[in-house]
Amino acid sequence: MASKFLSSFAALLLLAGLSACATAPKDPAERAEFERNNDPLESTNRAIFEFNQVVDRILLKPAAKTYRTIVPEFAQSIVGNIIYNAAEPVRMTNALLQGRTTDAYSIFNRFLVNSTIGLGGMIDMGSESDLKRVSADFGQTLHVWGAPEGPYLVLPILGPSNPRDAVGFAIDSAAQPWGYVTNNYGGTATSNRYLIAAVGADALDKRSRYLDALDALEKGSLDFYAQLRSVSRQHRAAELGIKPEMNESDYGDAPAAVAPKKRKRAAKKVSATPSLVVPAPAAAPAEKH
Repeated sequence: MASKFLSSFAALLLLAGLSACATAPKDPAERAEFERNNDPLESTNRAIFEFNQVVDRILLKPAAKTYRTIVPEFAQSIVGNIIYNAAEPVRMTNALLQGRTTDAYSIFNRFLVNSTIGLGGMIDMGSESDLKRVSADFGQTLHVWGAPEGPYLVLPILGPSNPRDAVGFAIDSAAQPWGYVTNNYGGTATSNRYLIAAVGADALDKRSRYLDALDALEKGSLDFYAQLRSVSRQHRAAELGIKPEMNESDYGDAPAAVAPKKRKRAAKKVSATPSLVVPAPAAAPAEKH
C-alpha cells in the first residue's frame, strides 16, 4: 500500500539524516552559524530544493494558479474544510498520545459538529461554536516523547522538514482512518487512490493559499533556500512551543527522566500557539476557517 511506502520512505530519510551529517567547522563563528542552521546536509538539501523548484514551476504553481482562478473562493473554503475535518481523528489521537486530554476532547467535539451539522466538514460549524482548531501531529508527539529533531531536511516535493517530522508525516498519513475504510469497501487499489487524492488535494489547497506569500519571499530573498529554511524552522518551533532563545531540550527533546515537567508544559503550549502563515508545503501552515 501507499501508506507502507510512506513509512519506509520516512525511515530511510531518518537513517540518512543520522548517518550523513557533515563535520562541524572548527572556527567558533562558523561553528555557531553551522549549529544555528542545523543543516549539515546542505549540499544535498539544496539539490533537492532546486528539483522541487523545477517541479513547482512546471506543475504545482500553474495548477495552484488555475485552481485559485477557476474555483470560487467559497468552494475553495469548502475543499479546505473537508480536508481539515477528515484529518481530525488523527489529530485527536495525537493529542491523546501527548497527554492533552482537553485538546483531544475539543477535537472530538469539532469533528462531531462539523461531520453532522457541518455536512461532512463542508462548513466549519465548530469554529462558529467557539471550538477552535487545535494543532496535533505525530511529529509533535515524538517531540513530546523526547525524540530529537535531527538535521534540517528538504524532502522531494514535500519541502522543508527534519527526520522527526518526516517520520511523523508518514505515520499520520498511514493512520488516516478513511484509507482503511476505502480498503475494506474497495480493496487496496481504492485505498491507494484515496490516499494519493487526499495528499494531492491537500497540497494543491495549501499551494494555492501561499502563491503570493511564496512569490514575495522569493523576490525579497538574496538566498531563497536559506530564507525558507529560516522561516519554516521558526514556524515549527512556534508550533512546538519553543521560544527563539530556548533550546529544544528545554521544551521536550530531553529524555523523560531529565525534564518531564518541561515536556508537560510544552504539550499545553502546542495548542495555545496560534498558527502562522508559512509559505512551505511541509510546514503545517495556517488553516482557513
